Amino acid sequence: MSTVAIVLIVLAVVLLLFFIGGLFGVRARTRHQAPSFADHVREADEALEQARALDKGWHRENMEAAARAAIEESRPGWTYEALQLVLVDDRPGVEEDRAHFVASGPDGEARVVMARDGDRWVSQVVE
Repeated sequence: MSTVAIVLIVLAVVLLLFFIGGLFGVRARTRHQAPSFADHVREADEALEQARALDKGWHRENMEAAARAAIEESRPGWTYEALQLVLVDDRPGVEEDRAHFVASGPDGEARVVMARDGDRWVSQVVE
């Protein structure tokens, strides 16, 4: 094998190692910057407190009860361990207010999108 071929092979291996190292670095940085599920839950709780301060229709107990009823109607007998509020969309007025819950259990997850109907909450979608 000639010297030029050896140099080209070594150069290709070094470039390949740099490329692979860069991919791992970008992936680690993206994972570090991406918000976690706990971050979404915390942000939703903070938004709920702010919405409740501005508008008295945001009662968590009523919202959760409506979400639980929607899950029972959509998936009768399905059990879940946790129901988390993950998004609060408080727009001016009450017609466009939305709240998203995620129910999680041993059989998977279900997202429930709730909407305001006057002072009560109704489900729009159970996914």
